[in-house]
Amino acid sequence: MRVLEAISDLRTAVPLAAVVKKCGLSPSQTHRYLASLAETGMVKQHSNGTYDLGPSSLKLGLSALARIDAYTIADEQISAFCKATGSTVLLAALGPAGPTIVRWHIGRPPIVTALAVGSIMSILHSATGQVFLTFRPESEVEALVEEELTRGTDIDRDRIETIKSQVRHAGVAAVGGSLIPGLNAWAYPIFDLQGHAILVATVVTTSRDTQVLASHDDRLRDVCRSISRVLGFRPSEVA
Repeated sequence: MRVLEAISDLRTAVPLAAVVKKCGLSPSQTHRYLASLAETGMVKQHSNGTYDLGPSSLKLGLSALARIDAYTIADEQISAFCKATGSTVLLAALGPAGPTIVRWHIGRPPIVTALAVGSIMSILHSATGQVFLTFRPESEVEALVEEELTRGTDIDRDRIETIKSQVRHAGVAAVGGSLIPGLNAWAYPIFDLQGHAILVATVVTTSRDTQVLASHDDRLRDVCRSISRVLGFRPSEVA
């Protein structure tokens, strides 16, 4: 397993020496394990002598991914985060009508708002929507964007591109009181294997204290990154 993990972490076909260095075993041990793994198809050796994951590894990985329930994994970790910090966090998915709240974790003290499970948010004006806008394929969000532009909004096409650039660079979308007066929101993507935001976790607060912002930024960001890794995401896969 150490040898397989080493090859997986290296992300490309590598020579024996690189596998040895990564897994920390002796060259002879590593070579024996590679030979055995190659017999089962877990590893393949190219004509130039380099090693890579084999077809059996791919089959095993795809089977494991098929059994992952992204919502359950995210809900459990977000729930633990809220219990530990007292934060109020909503979990949203992108539905046909727009970003939709699928889970609402009430913090301490509870925040009074009209938002609830099933509420649909703006793709342009909400922090949650801006994350989906940035980290979902354009084909999936364009109809929602066009609908809001048609209804009338102070955000034009140029501003949309600016929002996407800012969110992509920062890895978070922040909205302060513009959607719901008195409420501030910071939304973080939860990525799937393809690097798409399959879910968004948004912390909601009435506080403008900079220390609170820093705490949310660090801790919830780390939770979402952890969930994304479980779902098979690698950071380099976000274009």
